[in-house]
Amino acid sequence: MKLPDRYGLAQHAAARRGFDRAAAGFDAAAAVHAQARQRLLERLPLFRLEPARILDVGAATGSGSAALAARYPDAEVIAVDTSMAMLRRAHANNRRCSNVATVAGDAHELPFRDYSVDLVFANLLLPWCEPDRVFAEFARVLREGGLALFTTCGPDTLVELRRAWSGIDEAIHVHGFFDMHDLGDLAARAGLTEPVMDVDRLEISYVNLDALIAELRATGAGNSAVGRPAGLMGPRRWQAFATALGAATPSARVAVTVELVFGQAFGAGQPPRPRQSADGVVRIAAQELSRSLKKGPLNRQ
Repeated sequence: MKLPDRYGLAQHAAARRGFDRAAAGFDAAAAVHAQARQRLLERLPLFRLEPARILDVGAATGSGSAALAARYPDAEVIAVDTSMAMLRRAHANNRRCSNVATVAGDAHELPFRDYSVDLVFANLLLPWCEPDRVFAEFARVLREGGLALFTTCGPDTLVELRRAWSGIDEAIHVHGFFDMHDLGDLAARAGLTEPVMDVDRLEISYVNLDALIAELRATGAGNSAVGRPAGLMGPRRWQAFATALGAATPSARVAVTVELVFGQAFGAGQPPRPRQSADGVVRIAAQELSRSLKKGPLNRQ
């Protein structure tokens, strides 16, 4: 499966800058994150877990880390994020939690040893990442039988905005999201076992369009896709978009869809087996061949 062109270094950098800017006001605006996190936490009793090490990947301000530390007081909980501004907030918010640590790290190359983690918790991380690379890292760090539990957004998220823009121009104004079936396939190919995906839909209403845009900006959930429009938007195009959305006046309420995807998968405790294609050729990903070269003492815990 070929990943869309919207993923790459430019998107990662844009997303990180957005989350750095959002750190100060994130907790007050992150209602969707809180809802998704709570629903994900409620799934933990379904599994018989006694984790020694937990990674909260894409931890943001550390609310998930705190909840995990409270649920598993004997576990080492590590909040991982690429945004230093978010990590500073996470450290401050969890300074009284003796079993929570913060580590700067990229989900595409986690700074932890192979098969050293019992639970990976990732709330709304995947929209800003390359899922195949992130799943491969989950598979690498999880011990055999270890659990990866995650949420992301499905393609119907903000579909109302996408439809409104479709009649204005052909630019990419709304961040794109993967279908849950594609995510399940990517997880399996990355070496995770027994991936299970399900979906729920939220409809969120705002007092007007300005309130919606303010919340997206306050949570860092802007459009970081490669190919997004550059520069300032003219008032005529913005007004045309607002009209198409039915939000041309300050008093017009706006309702948008959030398609929440929930996923779980388990670690195999070993590298994925090379796949043999129909022509009899065994193909191995380059990153697997070079994996051992990346395990220097400075970048693996």
